[in-house]
Amino acid sequence: MGSRYREVYESWKQDPERFWAEAAGAIDWFKPWDKVFDADAGIYGRWFAGAECNTCYNAVDRHVNGGRADQLALIHDSAITGTTAKFTYAELKREVVALASVLKNHGVRKGDRVIIYMPMVAEAAFAMLACARLGAIHSVVFGGFAARELATRIDDAQPKLIITASCGLEPGRVIAYKPLLDGAIEIARHKPERCVILQRPQQTCELTQGRDIDYADAVARERAAGANVDCVPVLATDPLYVLYTSGTTGQPKGVVRDNGGHMVALEWSMWNEFGVEPGEVFWAASDVGWVVGHSYIVYAPLLHGCTTVLFEGKPVGTPDAGTFWRVIAEHGVVALFTAPTAFRAIKGQDPDGAFVPKYDLSKFRTLFLAGERADPETIKWAEQKLNIPVIDHWWQTETGSPMSQNPVGLGQLPVKYGSPGVPMPGYDIQVLDDAGHPVGRGTLGNVVVKLPLPPGCLPTLWNADERFRQAYLAEFPGYYKTADAGYIDDDGYLFIMARTDDIINVAGHRLSTGGMEEVVAEHPNVAECAVVGIADAMKGQVPCAFVVLNSGVNRESAAVEQEIVKLVRDRIGAVASLKTVVTIKRLPKTRSGKILRATMQKIADKEAWTMPATIDDPAILDEITAALNGRGIGV
Repeated sequence: MGSRYREVYESWKQDPERFWAEAAGAIDWFKPWDKVFDADAGIYGRWFAGAECNTCYNAVDRHVNGGRADQLALIHDSAITGTTAKFTYAELKREVVALASVLKNHGVRKGDRVIIYMPMVAEAAFAMLACARLGAIHSVVFGGFAARELATRIDDAQPKLIITASCGLEPGRVIAYKPLLDGAIEIARHKPERCVILQRPQQTCELTQGRDIDYADAVARERAAGANVDCVPVLATDPLYVLYTSGTTGQPKGVVRDNGGHMVALEWSMWNEFGVEPGEVFWAASDVGWVVGHSYIVYAPLLHGCTTVLFEGKPVGTPDAGTFWRVIAEHGVVALFTAPTAFRAIKGQDPDGAFVPKYDLSKFRTLFLAGERADPETIKWAEQKLNIPVIDHWWQTETGSPMSQNPVGLGQLPVKYGSPGVPMPGYDIQVLDDAGHPVGRGTLGNVVVKLPLPPGCLPTLWNADERFRQAYLAEFPGYYKTADAGYIDDDGYLFIMARTDDIINVAGHRLSTGGMEEVVAEHPNVAECAVVGIADAMKGQVPCAFVVLNSGVNRESAAVEQEIVKLVRDRIGAVASLKTVVTIKRLPKTRSGKILRATMQKIADKEAWTMPATIDDPAILDEITAALNGRGIGV
């Protein structure tokens, strides 16, 4: 059967309002909209103006009422503790209502902010849904963030209350949250009235008298009392949450997500883009602290009536490179969404895919990758070992769901390695030069989206309309700036080659580090790589490749490095000027799997740099510095 993509995309383009009004039919509304799109509202217009709804009602209550009460809604699988907990939609509702009652008893009302500072536990999802039930605005801060980072978010969001846990768990270590929380509240100018604390058995904490509430005790009391909290109607244009973009310095950037458009976009995406039916098991191996966790662990699967997996663990080391296959087999997962970094880690530890045949993956039919560029070698490895379609796709915290994808539900298009697919309905994606003029097909430029942005995208930044305009809309009037560089080919496929900051200028030639990384990754001994541009007196910039070798490679790294230099020269040409390849043990990454290229570049160029707040392991930067110094770079 052919793909319906072209006709569906065309139908959106012909009449966007009709398209999204039809999509909105999948959501239950308390009051219909006055306008599908109000071009005069907000900064570039607002979707479903005048409508009233509730996100928790659509994600939980309507499924309980509509026949899914006994279906599994949420599976919490902790590879670190070796435990699993399962909740039906009826049980999920009971947990959410009890917590919502606790919050309500402590003064949380519609429009109040609640910070959720949680590890990967089921209660993190309950907390998000409880806030949504009350019409309160949640702001999830990645569990274990440093006190100063948490404090800046407390001051910006000004929460009435914080929900947290006594600790988080990483392989081989326990991270105490209470000292971080106390430190953040001490630094912050804004003081939250209450903190609700989940005591985890791995490490409990002392509660601060008069401020801290024991989560389990408070929820148990409400449950025993038969508490009932109805879903509070909110405007479709009211905020559901604020999510601070990772790696911020100084004033954090709070991406606002509304209720109505967000539900419509996510519900539409689950079948049309991801090809997942209600009742099936969907797993996004991310963290609730990132946008993927918001969209595809908590909201989209539950809005669609799926079973969602919330996983506490790592792709390798908890306990081995077969963990993902174990989770898929045990829970009957039909689709997995994760970062390419996770698969590069699995491939690095198990290059032959020896763990794959040990598990029953018969229900597993699609793998989705996003968050970093999915290099063709990683995609080919996954295709070969799993024998299923591997779909790269591209989106941002700001958009909340994919901008570009190969839409499985609409009928898969041919895969083009290195491309995250074609624009999704709602997105008129164009490529402009620095002066704002369109460039030809196949020409590298600034990737932008013609306004208005579709439902589900950020309408603004939290309390910062002008900053929103300047950051996203001012440079290319009439367009949203993605800050990504890429091109569109003759078939309409998008290729994202780098952040615009990662386009390097070698003796006047604009070169994409992503393109070079694709070539470096083709070397059979390379597990992972990153290419950055470093300062050069003669050429302005030259590329430097950092490579991590597959486990079990018994060769001199110098020989591999020389082969990589030759490979890039053969594929891209002498213009690439890649002469420096540095073998390292591991790449520095954020906890969501993004490689910290900008920090690596600053170390190489001897520029001042600050420790990224989102870094997974700060010690890696010392390893990078030592490796560069060993080559006489950055000294």
